[in-house]
Amino acid sequence: MAIFFELPVIQPKVLSSVKAPPLSPSKAREILAEKKPEWLKIRPPTGKVTQEIKSLLQGHKLHTVCQEAHCPNLSECWESGTATIMVGGDTCTRACRFCAVKTARIPPALDPDEPVRVAESIVSLGLRYVVLTSVDRDDMEDGGAEHFARTIRELKRRDPKLFVEALVSDFRGDTRAIETIVAAGLDVYAHNIETVPRLQSRVRDPRAGYEQSCQTLRYAKSLRQGLLTKSAIMLGLGETHDEVCDALRDLHVLGVDIVTLGQYLRPTMDHLPVERYVTPDEFAVYEREARAMGFLFVASGPFVRSSYRAADVLK
Repeated sequence: MAIFFELPVIQPKVLSSVKAPPLSPSKAREILAEKKPEWLKIRPPTGKVTQEIKSLLQGHKLHTVCQEAHCPNLSECWESGTATIMVGGDTCTRACRFCAVKTARIPPALDPDEPVRVAESIVSLGLRYVVLTSVDRDDMEDGGAEHFARTIRELKRRDPKLFVEALVSDFRGDTRAIETIVAAGLDVYAHNIETVPRLQSRVRDPRAGYEQSCQTLRYAKSLRQGLLTKSAIMLGLGETHDEVCDALRDLHVLGVDIVTLGQYLRPTMDHLPVERYVTPDEFAVYEREARAMGFLFVASGPFVRSSYRAADVLK
């Protein structure tokens, strides 16, 4: 039987009594996309290394969040020989209003051979740092935790020196699932709060939430000394500067070591519209403020995503 959180709830320092209501796809389609500013021009995914990685992943029937989530850094990361592998299939049980990954109430069954294929592919690339992520699998009792953990163990067995970051679900607060992931031997436990408390219900699936995400990070940190924890915030969804700073302080209190901040980009007209394009100068201010709070590593910029420059934490 699953065990769920009974820890004290994290109380955000500034939380409006009025929550932002969810925005339906039909309403979202009525809001036209604004022209992107000059600093948000994306280089198309081309180049020899990019094509080699793409061919390798296709040959091993693997999915990357780089492709599934339309990541703007795909070209930069792949050309440097880095990719974030998505395990557990390419179909999520949740329908967060910012995410381009396809959804279904009951996704296809897990492929039992996937952990081995992922490990073989990663080792063949000769990486020193790998990021694993997954879709939410609320259709499974453990949220897919054991499948994810097996992938980590297969990687570590083949290359014990490989630094493994796992960007995981909140597992709906199931502490045993979190224990399974941490016990697999990963180096960085990552889970994204995504946005500030006031906007959670507008941005994320109803099964997700700020307090639940905070407790996920808090519990993971408590399980093993030396384990690094990480989270990310998207900007441009209607948050205020003070709300972002308060969320950063909450993460620091939870013991989170690494934080990233990036611009939300609308995947399709059915997704949430961009409320505002945050300037590079504003991102620089957030980076300075986060560093002043004491985070071990901070990445903040328009193109930054949770896995962006992940290996820089080793420098």
